[in-house]
Amino acid sequence: MITDPIFDGLEPQPVWRHFAHLCAIPRPSKHEAALRRELMAWAKARGIPAREDSAGNLILNKPASPGREAAPGIVLQGHLDMVCQKHSAHAHDCFTDPIRPERENGWLLARHTTLGADNGIGVALALAALEDEALAHGPLEVLLTVDEEAGMSGARGLAAGTLAGRYLLNLDTEEWGQFYLGCAGGVDVLARLPSPASPAPAGWVGLEVRLDGLTGGHSGVDIHTNRANAIRLLLAVLLELGLPYRFGIAELRGGSVRNALPRFARAHVLMPALQRAAFLHALQRLEARLQHQYRATDPHLALVATPSAEPAPMEMIAAGAWRRLALALLTAPYGVAAMSQEFPGVVETSNNLGTLHVMPGHSEAGLLVRSLKNAARDALAHRIAAHFQAAGGSASLAGAYPAWEPQPDAALLARCQAVYRDLYGKPAGLQVIHAGLECGLIAHSHPHLQMLSFGPDIRGAHAPGERVDIASVGRCWQLLTALLDRLSQPERSAA
Repeated sequence: MITDPIFDGLEPQPVWRHFAHLCAIPRPSKHEAALRRELMAWAKARGIPAREDSAGNLILNKPASPGREAAPGIVLQGHLDMVCQKHSAHAHDCFTDPIRPERENGWLLARHTTLGADNGIGVALALAALEDEALAHGPLEVLLTVDEEAGMSGARGLAAGTLAGRYLLNLDTEEWGQFYLGCAGGVDVLARLPSPASPAPAGWVGLEVRLDGLTGGHSGVDIHTNRANAIRLLLAVLLELGLPYRFGIAELRGGSVRNALPRFARAHVLMPALQRAAFLHALQRLEARLQHQYRATDPHLALVATPSAEPAPMEMIAAGAWRRLALALLTAPYGVAAMSQEFPGVVETSNNLGTLHVMPGHSEAGLLVRSLKNAARDALAHRIAAHFQAAGGSASLAGAYPAWEPQPDAALLARCQAVYRDLYGKPAGLQVIHAGLECGLIAHSHPHLQMLSFGPDIRGAHAPGERVDIASVGRCWQLLTALLDRLSQPERSAA
């Protein structure tokens, strides 16, 4: 039962009821156990067979409607976890606190955190289909994976033969009116860079420099938007200030997850006390310049510094070593590396610098390379690794997952287009997405499956302010129920 009045009156009510329940249960990546227990209990209470596999995924089954037992099996697929991001000043614990949605001009949004519409709406659609006894459908399976946002370990661990269906509908894309036929693969690059410790000179004082308020966003879908990357921007600021001023870095942190554009970065800077006032004035001038430069993409950018209340650290990274480290990070490939020739306007290959932790003696950066082509993904990842090795560091590659290659001639697409055309008077657009869907990994363990993805309009995924268009959720439900009905009927002749 929905208790949050923000959901009152929203249709389709069963879908929003499930999404309201998801908002109430924290579910960051790798912490889906509480939600999994809730869903297992929900399924048991309704007589829906449900099981957990060795990777932590949930698989739920619903028998075919009477007379449709021989129809091709359908798999509905989404992921349980969400990217947890919040504005720095907002008090929210993603491990214990519920999401607090709001409604605004036809959208449901979380103003200061991520909403979890990615992929909570897809999960809610699948659960609503399971419990709706009026739906006509063939044998139905629902696959709800874990850890999609932080490594895809759920899809990676899906054992061959787990799914019996012939068709899979992935409910994890974010543009209504489009059928997605392919997605980028990805690989993580973990770079370690030399940051030799040096004693802090006697009498030096500390200053906390913070770059915050950036827009952020999805590291695949938004990589081409020219939004500022807080890590790279703060590195550039400190490099510029390193010319007229003498200082060392005691620590620098930026970003929180490798698949989001970093919205914040902070540095603990040590310098002579007599220099601090001039340094602060220089930062103010730089803030004004950056606010003008990024006024269109990052209107809330703030670059501020405050004297540290803590005693100055005993160690720092000396100026020369710090400069070499910063240059290595700033000269590494970043952003869009290539655009797709097959799908105009779609990024083919890219890289995001998502996390950085610099401290005396140990510095580590997390990057995520994406590509619609596996060979291009690997080539860019190895190029980045070689770049950091040439800079005196090391790099390792992990968590590779394959691109999902389009199959535009598949029977599933033709049948889904026919349904879409009957409902809306025109075919759906056909697209690929520069983001990681689990279809590539699922296809690896279940090569017989034909797959297609669709979803509602979601904006700002992976960043605070994430929102979903309410009306498009209703259209997704209309399309999903029509597809389940039509795909369980004999194929129409092409007369």
